[in-house]
Amino acid sequence: KVVVVDNGSSDSSGDGLERFDFPLEIIHNHLNRGFAHACNQGADLCDARYLLFLNPDAALFENSLTVPLAFMDDEANQDVGICGIQLVDEKGRVTSTCARFPSLSRFIVHALGLNRIPRLKGGGVHMNDWDHLSDRSVDHVIGAFFFVRRDVFEEINGFDERFFVYLEDVDFSLRAKKAGWETIYLTGAQSFHKGGGTSERVKATRLFYSLRSRLLYGFKYFPRWQAWALFGITMFVEPVARLVFCGARGQWGGMIDTLRGYRMLWEGLAEVAHSRGKGKE
Repeated sequence: KVVVVDNGSSDSSGDGLERFDFPLEIIHNHLNRGFAHACNQGADLCDARYLLFLNPDAALFENSLTVPLAFMDDEANQDVGICGIQLVDEKGRVTSTCARFPSLSRFIVHALGLNRIPRLKGGGVHMNDWDHLSDRSVDHVIGAFFFVRRDVFEEINGFDERFFVYLEDVDFSLRAKKAGWETIYLTGAQSFHKGGGTSERVKATRLFYSLRSRLLYGFKYFPRWQAWALFGITMFVEPVARLVFCGARGQWGGMIDTLRGYRMLWEGLAEVAHSRGKGKE
C-alpha cells in the first residue's frame, strides 16, 4: 500500500499515481505539522512489515525496492533495522547521503564552515570523506529514502514530532541504534534524489528549521554544558561566520537570508524551549 501525505508545501501530492495498479491513499492535511508528523501519520495507515519513507523530490528505479527488500528478508540480516541505497542526482552522480551521529565537535565544524576545508571535510556530520561506492554499516542514511522494519518503527515509537523538519531521521536512527538495530547502506540499488526538496526556494526558512532542530537535538542528547555551548556557538558565533563568508563572496542574498533565518530563530526560542519536554521519544 502507498500512502501519500500532502502537507500543502509540496509540488507532489500523489497526482498521477492513481494510474498504477496498487492500493493508494492520499491524505491532504490542512495544517502542516511537519515531516516527522506526516511520516507517523502515513505509517499508522498501513500494516506492512516494512515502511519506506520517500521524499517528494525522490524517484524510484526498477530495483530500488527489490534489492533492500531481499536484503532485509535475509535471515543473516535480521539485526538490520534501517536500510538505505545509493541516491543519484540529475547527472547520475552518486551523492553523499550517509552521516555520523552528531556530536558537539561535529556541529561546531559545520557551524563554522570548517568542513569546507579539504583536510577537515571528514570532521563534520556528513560523510563527505567517503565515496559511497561500497556497502557498509553506517550511523545514518538520509531520510530521502528510508527503508525501515515496522518492528523498529513501533519499538521506538516512530519519529519524534518535536523535529518539524531536519534531524528527525537522525534522531530516529540514533534511537534505533540504542535499541540494538543496525543501519546499512547498499550500493546494489539506486534512487533519484534532487536534493533541497521543497525548502530550497525558502532559504531563510530552511536555515531556521535547520538551526532549530540542531538545538533540539543538542538539548535532547548532549550533556547540559555541551548543549549550552552549542547554543552559544549557534546563536552568537555562527551568524557572524555566515555573514563574513557571504560578504567575502559577495553573496548579498545569502546575508539577507542569514539575517532573516536568525530573526525567526530568536523569535521562536520560546517555542523551542517549550518543545524540549514534549513529543515522541
